[in-house]
Amino acid sequence: MQNRITVTVGGLKYTLLAAEDESYVHRVAAYVNEKLKETAKAGGASQMDCAVLTAINIADDRFKEQEASVDLRRQIKDLLEENAKLKLELSEAKREIFKLQQKR
Repeated sequence: MQNRITVTVGGLKYTLLAAEDESYVHRVAAYVNEKLKETAKAGGASQMDCAVLTAINIADDRFKEQEASVDLRRQIKDLLEENAKLKLELSEAKREIFKLQQKR
C-alpha cells in the first residue's frame, strides 16, 4: 500500500508516495534536509547548486557505505573460513589425543 506523506526539505513541501511508513519517510527527509543545510552553510551557491552538491554528497556517502559493507562481508567470510579450519584442526587434534590414549 502506498502512503501519501508530506515532508519539508529546503523550506519546500513535497508530497511523496511511499510504501514505507511515515516515520521512515520523515527520517529520510530530515536527513536530506540536514545535508542540504550543511551544503548551504558553505555559502555562495544557488539553491539548485546546493541541491546538486547535496545529492553528490549523499551518493558519496552511499558508495562509501557500500564499500564498507563489502569489506565487512569479506572479513566475515575470511573469519568463517578460518573458523572452519580451526574446527577441523581441533577435530584432528582430538582424534590424535584419543589414539594416543588408546595406546596406553
